[in-house]
Amino acid sequence: MEYQLTADVAPAPDLPGLDPLQQHGVAALLDEQLDLLAGIEGPDGLEVEPLDHRVAVHPHGAVITWLLDAPALAFAEEAARHVLTELLAQTDLLEGWTVGRCEVIATDDDLAAALGDVEVAEDSDDEDEELSEEEVAALRDELEASSAQLRAVGPEAFGHVADDPSCAVSAQAARLVAGAMVQGMEVLTDELFADVQELEDAEASASEVEALSVLDQLPQRYADHYGALFAKQFLVITAILGHRLTQPGWTAPLCTAEALALHVLKTEAAVQLELAGLIDELPMKEIMAAFDEHVLGGVEHERLYDQAEGADADEDDIDLLGTPGLDFDEWFLPRGGDAPVHPYLAVETAAGVTAE
Repeated sequence: MEYQLTADVAPAPDLPGLDPLQQHGVAALLDEQLDLLAGIEGPDGLEVEPLDHRVAVHPHGAVITWLLDAPALAFAEEAARHVLTELLAQTDLLEGWTVGRCEVIATDDDLAAALGDVEVAEDSDDEDEELSEEEVAALRDELEASSAQLRAVGPEAFGHVADDPSCAVSAQAARLVAGAMVQGMEVLTDELFADVQELEDAEASASEVEALSVLDQLPQRYADHYGALFAKQFLVITAILGHRLTQPGWTAPLCTAEALALHVLKTEAAVQLELAGLIDELPMKEIMAAFDEHVLGGVEHERLYDQAEGADADEDDIDLLGTPGLDFDEWFLPRGGDAPVHPYLAVETAAGVTAE
């Protein structure tokens, strides 16, 4: 089974943040060391095979996204943590660095199921790879605990009506989905760091780079425009969204890009729910319909996904021109105001340029 794993590695907390040159050096060093790994010996001598990896470095450490082939989830996590700890200890230039979070965020089947692209077939031969009841219970407890951080909206935003005993969405269901949104935001942020690094290394646009985690979930008609600068701006928008979701009170998306970030966040939340075995237990259709109605405020971003496909299709072929905020060069413009959402978003996106 293939597993997508995310690991955080960081220097000692009392050290100053990495400057851009140091970040570049750490990225190159980690990438080189990971390239040398042909295989990882997991618990009981079982082999874990590294298939692909990405390294995204930020001022306070690095995020490693790793695709591994392992017999089971627990083996993938334990083997990855062990080998990363050894790698850091044996690399003089990374002395004092430690491994923080090291966990599988999805399997290929989980991602496909969450995105609704394929129906996951049941296979009784894979029962030994499933999470135990204790592990599933722990994941669900973590989701409920995380829900407290989502202060912008209440359970009504997920379809729970407190005074309606026949309501299809229970208070617990609302908490579980709220917690999945919080945990999904953590994953989304990590993956965006990785996408930025990938595009900077390639000096290309998303249409020319494979295996992007977040930008591949945006309307692909505009993939030629998703360069490293765009990815950084989308990361800023996502950071703003994450902060807003933790603050009391909610206003509609500040711009089209923030609505798109919410769109991707829902997918990341679905992955968290799938990992906890909740997708089939919760009334997801009712929950997401209530969420869209409560948080989107009339933004028509989903029309960007409804464009005609085909080799001859052009981004101007569909009837969305004239709809405020939907033209690509308006995605970061504030809705109903003239001031930029964030100063970094005032940097020219150069809509006609494919990449930095």
